Amino acid sequence: MNPYQAPLAEMKFLLDKVFDAPQTWASLPEIAETVDLDTAIAIMDEADKISRELIHPINRSGDEQGVVHQDAKVITPDGFKEVYNQYAEGGWVGFCGDPEFGGMGMPKMLGVLVDEMAYSACNSFTLYGSLTAGAALCINAHGSEELKEKYLPMMYCGEWAGAMDMTEPQAGSDLRNIRTKATPNDDGSYNISGSKIFITGGDHDLTENVIHLVLAKLPDSNGISLFLVPKIKVDDQGNLGESNGVTVGSIEHKMGLKASATCVMNYDDAQGYLIGSPNRGLVCMFTMMNYERLAIGIQGLGTSQAAYQMAADYAKERVQGVAAGGSPTGATSDPILVHGDVRRMLLNIRVLTEAGRALSVLTGQQLDIAKFGEGDAQAKASRYVGLLTPVSKAFLSDRGLDAAITAQQVFGGHGYIRETGIEQLVRDTRIAQIYEGTNGIQAIDFLGRKVTGDNLVALTEFVTECTDKLTSLTQVDESHKAKVIVLFDELLAAAKMVNDNKSTQPAIVNASAVDFLDAFGHILYGYFWLLMSDAASNEPDAEFASQKRYLSDFYIAKMLPKAKYHLAQVREGDSTVMSMPENLF
Repeated sequence: MNPYQAPLAEMKFLLDKVFDAPQTWASLPEIAETVDLDTAIAIMDEADKISRELIHPINRSGDEQGVVHQDAKVITPDGFKEVYNQYAEGGWVGFCGDPEFGGMGMPKMLGVLVDEMAYSACNSFTLYGSLTAGAALCINAHGSEELKEKYLPMMYCGEWAGAMDMTEPQAGSDLRNIRTKATPNDDGSYNISGSKIFITGGDHDLTENVIHLVLAKLPDSNGISLFLVPKIKVDDQGNLGESNGVTVGSIEHKMGLKASATCVMNYDDAQGYLIGSPNRGLVCMFTMMNYERLAIGIQGLGTSQAAYQMAADYAKERVQGVAAGGSPTGATSDPILVHGDVRRMLLNIRVLTEAGRALSVLTGQQLDIAKFGEGDAQAKASRYVGLLTPVSKAFLSDRGLDAAITAQQVFGGHGYIRETGIEQLVRDTRIAQIYEGTNGIQAIDFLGRKVTGDNLVALTEFVTECTDKLTSLTQVDESHKAKVIVLFDELLAAAKMVNDNKSTQPAIVNASAVDFLDAFGHILYGYFWLLMSDAASNEPDAEFASQKRYLSDFYIAKMLPKAKYHLAQVREGDSTVMSMPENLF
């Protein structure tokens, strides 16, 4: 399998020329003191080196060896612990963490690019640090000062890990049915009893403690509360003590991500500590979930980038057939890159990947402003985070699987065997559409809560800002701008149709949501391509500018029309979806 190379030029271009990260950071005092563009570039260079030289080499071997549950211990593949120690020592686990408790305090706008590199290098490995960062974020936002001081420094430095424990066998997406119980103790702590399934990083040998964030119900309450439950008890001085009644029932045997420990967790009167207010556990957890859902979208994006590199390299090397009209070199066989169908597949992956990176950076930017900004700017960014988070999770992970499968097709028969490595990407990225809330649920959240929940206010505001920006561009084709603006108008019309009928047709949101999210995603990517093409026109690197123009033209001609198909599906409503009687299924 070819070594991974981070697309650093693309990443730096997005930060500097498309989204003006220096201006964003300068407007946020807490970030301005921490990073500037030169620092960000140096960090990305180092992240590329670590992803390429440290993380990527354990990807294949980790998949082949997998995680083992033996003698009540969960053992990660050879090399994972050593790589994790170096990764943690470099401060990467706490990259965006609060500096007050030992984090590096970096903006999410930069963090998404660092995350992408790590996911491109090895999905399984990167999940361990990602879950720890998310758990720490939740504790920092909602935990008591005592909990933050005791747990966050050890999590940010990577000596302790974090896990998010929600799902139970009878309660997947509908968490109201969880059965895990929390019984109050006289000292203010709680005894947690119950079981959870599908817990990523629930246990492993990378760290000496795992800090679980567990959803449970208080006595005589149907509400859901959130508790911090360490695997090993921690005393008042921060020292590890005895086991805390947290054990692994088994590990899941999965289609992919074989080096990521997915555990069944049991809690037998485990001592836990309330995070936030009683019966407000989901509110606390969703602070973490917004970031984790973006991270899982970036898992799909990282897969897309790795898949493109592998497929493009293969297409330049693999010799089969002759170019239409005859070989340009007179050879009896040409590299498959000369064939129109192979080019179509590679271009599909590339335009979706580069626009997807723009989506991740924009979402990270809005998260930073929502967290560190003030006044109207902060309020608007919070609204945009609500819109963009489900789209980032669903559209990026859907396109990630599409990219992996398309890249596998470029390899032909060689893509179906293990030696080339592309089939591992297909297996590893499939779960991204399912966990952290299935993509169907993301779409329902997007259309039902974020779009029609406020009667289109946030969506209209966002679309208006996008169309105003398009109108101001001077270095792109006017007809291309018009196509995207018209589609934005059609999107708003479709949203209004759903909003006007949601009371009389209660299934219309559920039946139309995926198509609506996909339409939004494809239109938004068209917007991004015009932004990138316009910004690249001023680049001194003529080849870079030319690439962006060719790719933008391809996207507008070949991919943007997909939005019309999805909007047509939305306009059809729910009648044909819901009309067939259940007994006929």
